[in-house]
Amino acid sequence: MTIRITGMNSGLDTDAIITELVSAYKAKGDKYVKSQTKLSWTQDLWKSLNTKIFNFYKSLDKLRLGSSVKKKTTVSDPTKATITAGSGAVSGTQTLTVNKLATGKYVTGEVLKKGSEEKITSNDTLASLGYTGSETIKIEGSEGSVDIAVDGTTTISDFVKKINDAGVGVKASFDAGNQRLFISSAKTGKENSFTMTGTGDALDKLGLTEASGAVVKDAMDAEIELNGATYTSSNNTFNVNGLTIQATAKTDGKELSITTDTDTQGMYDNIKEFISSYNDLINELSSYYNADSAKGYEPLTADEKDAMSESDIAEWEKKIKGSLLRRDSTLSGIMSAMTTAMSSTVTVNGKSFGLANLGIKSLGYFASSKNEKNALHIDGDEDDSFSSENEDKLMAMLNSDPEAVNEIIKGIASKLYSNLDEKLKGSTTLKSAYTVYNDKEMAKSYSDYTTKIKEWNEKVAKIEDSYYKKFSAMEVALGKLQSQMSAFTGMLG
Repeated sequence: MTIRITGMNSGLDTDAIITELVSAYKAKGDKYVKSQTKLSWTQDLWKSLNTKIFNFYKSLDKLRLGSSVKKKTTVSDPTKATITAGSGAVSGTQTLTVNKLATGKYVTGEVLKKGSEEKITSNDTLASLGYTGSETIKIEGSEGSVDIAVDGTTTISDFVKKINDAGVGVKASFDAGNQRLFISSAKTGKENSFTMTGTGDALDKLGLTEASGAVVKDAMDAEIELNGATYTSSNNTFNVNGLTIQATAKTDGKELSITTDTDTQGMYDNIKEFISSYNDLINELSSYYNADSAKGYEPLTADEKDAMSESDIAEWEKKIKGSLLRRDSTLSGIMSAMTTAMSSTVTVNGKSFGLANLGIKSLGYFASSKNEKNALHIDGDEDDSFSSENEDKLMAMLNSDPEAVNEIIKGIASKLYSNLDEKLKGSTTLKSAYTVYNDKEMAKSYSDYTTKIKEWNEKVAKIEDSYYKKFSAMEVALGKLQSQMSAFTGMLG
């Protein structure tokens, strides 16, 4: 730190004088700092908006690539089966009978006994069960086969672990409370069954053969009859002609009734969600584009903040941040890309349709508030106070021709996606891919400001040092003059 002692001879407030002399230079440096701060705020705002635009852009995939035609289905006894209808399901009534449910193969072992009445534990060996030989037990499951070597020193825990670790689609456990081993296939259905064979009598001693008293239940496929045709499944799930049927209980020969129809309400809700998401984004973009001017407002320096309250500072900065994208050309281009797509038409069955044909339109320039002139409203939407009393054209058309509505929405979503795609894709020297604003250019400008600020601060420091040297020289000269005057006065005296 440089310590300066000034004004000793002249009596002048040198620091105040020099501060005033360099103030103009410092003010220019402050302008660089304020410009960089404003740029940083703009970068943050664009990053946030870019994320929202990109997420909306990606959300269009389900509308432009898929089908918004939804089907709903009901079953006369939902305790026996649950039904889900895909878009390709045939509307109408069908009959269903659940004959069998899929099961895996189960082997419930006989109660294990030692020579005494003592309880068996998982740490007991096969020798304690009366087995003293050695052999290989082969287990063949749906995922492969494994040979397990056992002898009198093999514990029940070892045997269970070797089966579970084999990864052949077979699971084992020991129930100490019931003194039984349980072996089962990991999945249901005949194709997931298993076999166990040994070269000795270890399986008998473990209580895992029917000869030793084990209960064996073979694997079984599920079986249903849909409209009189028989279908089988290894896992109780059936996919038939657009229907996904999950059998949950046998119907004991009784026929269930399945009714499938177009889910117009579901389609309506999807379209409403799409319009709502569009409105949220376009209204936010509009609010920044139409923001009030913040002319005369600049980011505050530390000294300026010291003279203001925290609430005043917050309001000051809020005013600036709200106006950062006012009349921004990039923002205008994005908004135009969105509104152009939403006002476009789609040809369906030789006729031209737009969202207006579905009762989806704006309120008009004069009826809309400042930042909602591009927002769309659905006629008859009970949640929209502006259009709830209008004729519900969308639901009417969904009921009469859901496929046409699907094609209209699909076409509009595709155009909207394409327009945003042009704004987002492509990397240049000014912007990165999937970015709508010139992020690279802004990053360079921010870096340039950092350099300018550093260089200007160094320049101001040099100017300040120059002034101090001049005043210091003046003080030295005054000191010498005062000494001479003192000597001359002494001579006269």
